[in-house]
Amino acid sequence: MLAVRLEKQLETAIERIAEVDGSTKSGVIREAVVRYLEDREDIALAEQAKKAGGRAKTIAEMRKALGLDG
Repeated sequence: MLAVRLEKQLETAIERIAEVDGSTKSGVIREAVVRYLEDREDIALAEQAKKAGGRAKTIAEMRKALGLDG
């Protein structure tokens, strides 16, 4: 379990999102943390690839590699 102190303004924003989504404050925060961690992992992988000297691919190359173009 983890306890976090937040500014009132941030807590109010989380409450509004939870209400709109039909979720709880804990659910909203959990989803935000998961997304943040996934983003950080993506950034770390991109930085690793850049350091390894990998060449950036164009969107067209990526679409072809993923089988999205014919």
